[in-house]
Amino acid sequence: MITAKDVKGIIAAVATPFKENEDLDPEGLKILTRYLIEEGVDGIMAVGGTGEFPHLDREEKKAAIKAICKEAKGHVPVLAGTSGCTIRECLRLMADAKEAGADGAIMVPPYYFVLDETALFTHFKTLAEARILPVIVYNNPLYTGNPMGPALLSRLMKIENIIGLKQSSTDMGQLVEVIRLNRSESSICTGVDSQFFPALAIGARGIYSTAATVIPRQMKKVYTLFAEGKIEESRKLHLKIQVVNRFLEYDPGYVSPAKEALRMLGLPAGPVRKPMPELTAAQREGLREALKAIGEL
Repeated sequence: MITAKDVKGIIAAVATPFKENEDLDPEGLKILTRYLIEEGVDGIMAVGGTGEFPHLDREEKKAAIKAICKEAKGHVPVLAGTSGCTIRECLRLMADAKEAGADGAIMVPPYYFVLDETALFTHFKTLAEARILPVIVYNNPLYTGNPMGPALLSRLMKIENIIGLKQSSTDMGQLVEVIRLNRSESSICTGVDSQFFPALAIGARGIYSTAATVIPRQMKKVYTLFAEGKIEESRKLHLKIQVVNRFLEYDPGYVSPAKEALRMLGLPAGPVRKPMPELTAAQREGLREALKAIGEL
């Protein structure tokens, strides 16, 4: 059973490779997982946003988690995305993830219907108390429509079996306040690649990173330099790779650029599932130039 101390550093939010007909590609996912481990990531987030969880059915999610866990077992923890709109659905997905070999469950709050703080607190408390897997709260207000403020997040971090937070808000001040209020041993991490260095500077344990699926070695170097006290070197590297990070956030969306970058690097990715669009020719060229600028192509 993992604890908050095990959740730190570079947690790669791995893409889910598909075949050209959009079927799941488990073998490609195994190759990608091995690549990430060899490049030094500290954990893997399976079937999250980068992994296109809204586009996967229940059996596909379980198969993807199983493929990742087969390669990652004994190397790094696997945190499985088990997001759903109801407690009932999340519990089923958590049970599937545990059976597939996951070490923890990470999930956004329910989406579509707007919920008050009491409902959001009850949702995560119930999931944690089920004790199927250790729970990581994933706050992503832009995509869920149910923002969770620092006070609520601080309360959630005090619940036994909730071991951490992925904070994916463009408001850096929210992350600062969550860390200030946190009085537990919870692992507070950013989920925004552009925030990585400043997040470390204010006490974040690490990052759940789309960029780490594409450039894991360079993301790990930012972290290692910081941990070694080489702050200026870490800062400079963070700024250098920002030309790639900006492609992997909110505009034009992060999944299509991540998969395009993986294809450029010769790694398994395949298409995104329709109706999600692929990159335009101009966007593709911009991404290629960014990868060249940091020495990846």
